[in-house]
Amino acid sequence: MDFIWYFIIGVLVTFLGAIPLGTVNISVINTTVRVDARNAMKIALTAGIAEIIISFYALHCSMVVADFIDMNQWIQMAIAVVLFLIGGVLFFKKKKETQEKKFKMSKYITGLFLGLLNPPVLVYWIFMISYLNKNAFQLNMNTSLTILFVFFSGVYLGKLLTLYGYSRFSVLIKNKVQNIAAMINKVIGILLFVIGSIQLVKYMFS
Repeated sequence: MDFIWYFIIGVLVTFLGAIPLGTVNISVINTTVRVDARNAMKIALTAGIAEIIISFYALHCSMVVADFIDMNQWIQMAIAVVLFLIGGVLFFKKKKETQEKKFKMSKYITGLFLGLLNPPVLVYWIFMISYLNKNAFQLNMNTSLTILFVFFSGVYLGKLLTLYGYSRFSVLIKNKVQNIAAMINKVIGILLFVIGSIQLVKYMFS
């Protein structure tokens, strides 16, 4: 019975953390609109793996990671620059045909890269694991492998379900609005610019 609860908690905690619009969610929306839902789910598959890696890393050394981020705030600056660049490319990009093969070969890497390049998610997991440990759940390196496997299976499913929801929502928008790809690019570019600005503000005033 404990296994079921750990699985459910893994799903719910990940779902809650993945709902806010981030770079992975934006990429899934953009790919669904510009290509198709199948390619968007390729991003989701590897983004789920990235979520497991981040949550496991937070489990393994939560205090060390928190101190590292505080002592190396240039990481926030680097991420802000990357987001600015990607946002600028999307905002000013003109519509053009791209070979389908390139999309198929790059979406898995995109999902993994964007999933890992996400310090707020790491901070979220550090906080959440600490919270769970204070509320009758045991999540540390001494926890049985079976429980950890069940928990991280829930983490993966939670991430997948959230991104699938974003993809389905994007399909509805795509079917109802014509020529939406260019507008979506600009919106996503602005959102990435805003996210990058938030990272920059954190860097400057922390």
